Amino acid sequence: MASFTTPDGVEIAYDDIAPPGSQGATIVLIHGFASNRNEGWRRTGWYGAFERRGIRVIALDQRGHGESAKLYEPQDYEREKLAADVLNLMDDRGVDRAHVFGYSMGTRTALELAIAQPDRVNHLILGGVGAKFLEPREADDGDPDRMAKAMLADDPATITDPMLKSFRQFADEQGEDLKALAAVTRVKNMPFRRDAMGELPTPVLVVSGVGDTLAGDPEGLADVFPHGHAVAVPGCDHFSAIPHALTKAAVFDFLDGLLDDDFPPFE
Repeated sequence: MASFTTPDGVEIAYDDIAPPGSQGATIVLIHGFASNRNEGWRRTGWYGAFERRGIRVIALDQRGHGESAKLYEPQDYEREKLAADVLNLMDDRGVDRAHVFGYSMGTRTALELAIAQPDRVNHLILGGVGAKFLEPREADDGDPDRMAKAMLADDPATITDPMLKSFRQFADEQGEDLKALAAVTRVKNMPFRRDAMGELPTPVLVVSGVGDTLAGDPEGLADVFPHGHAVAVPGCDHFSAIPHALTKAAVFDFLDGLLDDDFPPFE
């Protein structure tokens, strides 16, 4: 396992894969909640897809996930700290500028990074999100602690909400640290400022499954960005969209500059 230690003392596990014939482009992959770099990106075929394109892949386990350090205080998972982990990893690997692809929870890390350091991000891809990204986290049922309770439930069979049960099952299947995941969900981040999103100079792709009830309409989020593009993948929900061939096609069309004539592909 490759890893590095952040300035605040957190060990972060990562993969850095530069395929033969690499064209010089690099993409940084940021997985979602209760996932990890292996489950979120390798098993779903993204490593191989980028390798075939000659693109260098850097993928990390976000703190609290996978093989990275497990922390148990919500403040350890503030969005700025997660984004700093990615920037520190880029510095450690000698990467000045890269494409950045976040999925689900990883989109928040990716967007924070892009807003804070837009000169470090060439193309920004936000997957598994849509218009609901702009809503308060607790808007659905008024209980902002519901995901933490699901992670900490002694018996997963007692979880009645299908969405919460699916995330708990997913976390258990990955062998994730449930106490750390509960802390992740309890962090108090400020909402993203729409004006900051509206000033982002980076081209942005928002892609999600048509059946992704967690995300909502990707167009509703893409419209916030001055160079935003939306793709809705038919026949997919939140979990099935990430490995889907149509998601990969949308991402590569975006990176190839086919969705925006003003931004040719970055080499």
